[in-house]
Amino acid sequence: MFDALQRLVRDSVPGTPGAHSRVYPHDVRIAACALLVELSCADGDFSDVEQRRILEALQRHFGVDELGARDLLVQAADANRDAVDHFVFTRQIVREYSMAQRIVLAELMWQVVLADGDFDEQEAYLIRKLANLLELEPAFLSQARRNAE
Repeated sequence: MFDALQRLVRDSVPGTPGAHSRVYPHDVRIAACALLVELSCADGDFSDVEQRRILEALQRHFGVDELGARDLLVQAADANRDAVDHFVFTRQIVREYSMAQRIVLAELMWQVVLADGDFDEQEAYLIRKLANLLELEPAFLSQARRNAE
């Protein structure tokens, strides 16, 4: 767990040569971002406010600069489009993230879902499904929503 966190920080700290664009095809950050993209598109509209919220979250939580965040978003959108299902992403996240990191991801998921001020049934279904695949208890998901609000 600690090694994965160190690797995440080492590979994304600004100031490291090439850090802003150092993204690998099997990078857990792409998996996490792909879930955020999927949630933002669940209501049929990938709004500017949702996109901005994702870019801000990537910069704040993944330690990348604006260019790195945009690169991650593009790669995550491509990965999301090519994926057969969500399990490919959630399996990697469960394997590489601690429970605490998955709870933070759940907060980010809620922030994206709530960003446009409209929370519909499709988003509600998808966030519950993803939380289950991420092995998050309903109480953790509820707390993540309260934190996001």
